[in-house]
Amino acid sequence: MNVSNRPWRLYRYVIDHDKGFAPNPFFKVCTLACCKPQIRQHAEIGDFIVGYGPAKHGLSGQIIYWMLVDEIINFDAYWRDPRFQNKRPKMGGSLMLSYGDNVYHRHTGSADWIQEPSFHSDPNSLVGKGNLRRDTATTDKVLIGRDYAYWGPNGPRPPSVYSPFVKTGRGHEYAVEDDALKDRFVAWLRGLPDRGLIHDPADWTHDKKIHQMITPKVPAC
Repeated sequence: MNVSNRPWRLYRYVIDHDKGFAPNPFFKVCTLACCKPQIRQHAEIGDFIVGYGPAKHGLSGQIIYWMLVDEIINFDAYWRDPRFQNKRPKMGGSLMLSYGDNVYHRHTGSADWIQEPSFHSDPNSLVGKGNLRRDTATTDKVLIGRDYAYWGPNGPRPPSVYSPFVKTGRGHEYAVEDDALKDRFVAWLRGLPDRGLIHDPADWTHDKKIHQMITPKVPAC
């Protein structure tokens, strides 16, 4: 996909469910393939995305991750591409595999989407029609970034000078009046020493059901 001549954008939003699904920060590449259809529809190569933590975990105003979009492909290409086979969900495997985001594809010649059993399925591995509609109705773009940092619940809070770029509440934002401040904010992000996958997703600790899955069972005496 060609790079637009428009100025790059800095998208920011709050991640309500930080399970390693959207975004998926595993296997040395960060992908946004589900949820946030407006960001996926309009973001272009060269844009930055910053996801903040939810208030329910006490992470409001704290950065979960940032990524630089360096590639954009569609669902079918994502499904077929051997580079992203590890991101196909494998339910019942490790949490990292269970929350794979390579979910959607179509049979050749069909316009109907196949939704693989995944976090966006309904119980008993039935198609999650609400999620399918939200994920596919307006765009089939997958945002890919190899320059990223994913902290989960341990991310930094931006210094007060960058408060215009902190997102709380629903929806997303990208408009910024002060381009120089925007440049400095991204320079600050990229100047932090951490890169790639730094910590497990926040919900792996805070979600009781997930926590039970990953907490070692102590044998009874």
